[in-house]
Amino acid sequence: MTGNAKPHAAAHLPITPDRPVLIAGPTASGKSALALHIAQTQGGVIINADALQVFDGWRILTARPDDADLAIARHALYGHVPFDADYSVGHWLRDVTPYLDGQRRPIIVGGTGLNFNALTQGLADIPPTPDSIRASANALSLSELLAALDADTASRIDRQNRMRVQRAWEVLKTTGKSLAAWQDDTPPPLLSTTDAACITLDAPKDWLNDRIARRFDVMLDHGALDEARAMLPHWNPNHQSSKAIGAPELIAHLQGDMTLADARDAAIIASRQYAKRQRTWFRARQKDWHHIPADCPDLSATLRFADLPEA
Repeated sequence: MTGNAKPHAAAHLPITPDRPVLIAGPTASGKSALALHIAQTQGGVIINADALQVFDGWRILTARPDDADLAIARHALYGHVPFDADYSVGHWLRDVTPYLDGQRRPIIVGGTGLNFNALTQGLADIPPTPDSIRASANALSLSELLAALDADTASRIDRQNRMRVQRAWEVLKTTGKSLAAWQDDTPPPLLSTTDAACITLDAPKDWLNDRIARRFDVMLDHGALDEARAMLPHWNPNHQSSKAIGAPELIAHLQGDMTLADARDAAIIASRQYAKRQRTWFRARQKDWHHIPADCPDLSATLRFADLPEA
């Protein structure tokens, strides 16, 4: 629960009721709470820019807004995609477009840097991947996928992120043209960073690691294991939604392959590793955004989980 928000560092940023707001940052850094505070105090619709929160089925593990948050402000593009569907950056860009010219100011929030890049830098119109090529990609290892990529593409993507590497491999096999080449032939963006208040939450490693661990425990307390049990009959590791951090680990526990304690520890490690990659991405790609410290005392009132002590 976010609780009653009070003025904080965001008040000193160039945010006005008619100006779009973009909020990026690593997982568990307080992005959603900051977005909710702005919506409460200045109005607007909160729009999801996270690649996994678009899917239904994993509400708790992906930290989608709960009913209390939904009652406070309007939210969009959360859980609107079937858990077994494919959903690309291009899909998200098409879905977010109507909100950019809507009557309510958009507050776009998430931890997926590619979505923000597509929004503010443009996105190449790459043809969809045929099922046969997707199946071939699913059968290959990460190293095999990487080996097929050109050096330019490999230098632009997170080579530890299988979903991104596989996407680059599929583009190459589908079109005969590298992902880097497609990116270099990109149309104008839908939104310029000069026309929006662009915020990146910078989270110190130790502070964030502690929040990640405690947040996963809160998820377990709030029914994450029951959520995984409900998804177990439909489990397919190749689904994009199955990449939700904690999902493979809790499914493995339910299948008898690890204890709950080991699943918890593995999920926390995976989340911390993901946060590290996110921090690296945002430092490199969003240098011109407003960077504010996520652990700033002025942000304490917007912390997402009520049982976390104020800084």
